[in-house]
Amino acid sequence: MHVVKVELGARSYDILIGAKLDKLGEEMSRLRVGTKVAVVTNPTVNKLYGKTVLTSLAAAGFTSMPVEIPDGEQHKTLDWANAIFTALLINTFDRRSPLVALGGGVIGDLTGFAASSYMRGVPFVQVPTTLLAMVDSSVGGKTGVNHPLGKNMIGAFYQPRLVLMDLDALKTLPKEELLSGMAEVIKYGVIWDHELFEFLEKNRDKILNLEEGPLGHIIRRSCEIKADVVSKDEREGGLRAILNYGHTVGHAVETLSDYASRHGEAVAIGMVYAAKLAHRTGLCDARIPERIEKLINAYGLPTSLSVMKPRPTVTQFMDMIQVDKKAEAGKVRFVLPKKIGEVVITREWGEQQLQELLAG
Repeated sequence: MHVVKVELGARSYDILIGAKLDKLGEEMSRLRVGTKVAVVTNPTVNKLYGKTVLTSLAAAGFTSMPVEIPDGEQHKTLDWANAIFTALLINTFDRRSPLVALGGGVIGDLTGFAASSYMRGVPFVQVPTTLLAMVDSSVGGKTGVNHPLGKNMIGAFYQPRLVLMDLDALKTLPKEELLSGMAEVIKYGVIWDHELFEFLEKNRDKILNLEEGPLGHIIRRSCEIKADVVSKDEREGGLRAILNYGHTVGHAVETLSDYASRHGEAVAIGMVYAAKLAHRTGLCDARIPERIEKLINAYGLPTSLSVMKPRPTVTQFMDMIQVDKKAEAGKVRFVLPKKIGEVVITREWGEQQLQELLAG
């Protein structure tokens, strides 16, 4: 097991990479929280791992109940957050009663949002079971739900008390979900660590075959990068915005496809378009978008809007991008690469160039 610490003063917490699910109760007993626990999950994950988690919690003296949310981004809504609140109220959960998010990014975001709101804040623990959730959404305290007009437009910054990652859970992950998670790993290489990017280039087959050493390395490095960024800028006042590389166009893809596109797939497309926009605006040479697109292709991820059927219009994309929560005073911040391992956050990007790219 490898421990990465997110340093946030009194809200600091550990990410336990390689811990086993049957140790969850033991690890939670160190947190000094209430003994009544709600395990929020979806039916697929509950069938695979629910019994192990509930047994572990019971062995550590917790009384727990599962709360099932249907699988899929379309269920990350206020209505399903309200379903969690109802379950907590019916079962008389108090403000010391923790919520455990057992699942992927949808479960983590939704559970974190519910935890931030119920009784003005109760403890919660992230137990991510997908690669995407392990390297991204379970770390950093971004919680939220979607609105029909935009993704993650309603939410809060609310840190977990603990993140526990059992890498064995990835063995039951469908290949397309594993590939979706790789988009966020590639993102960390582009924004922060050229050595990670090069490792991904050289170790594709080992990673996709889930070889423990290479897989553990990319997860640990991704978590270290995110922990470092979040420790410096918890609420996205500046530096943390670099984590949104690929997400401006990516969130538009997700919303316009009615979430038929997986998050990682959408971000992969967004990273390619942002890199091409960086080249068009003179921030980087042509080799940068070419290299990024090649790596994304190598991991079986989409690189073009042409995969969307039907393909939305340029006007629809531009309108959706303006709704993005990163917009201020009507101008969207783009995260654009200067080179592999370094990006800039800028509002000085060419609208005409972006429109031409979206139309291409």
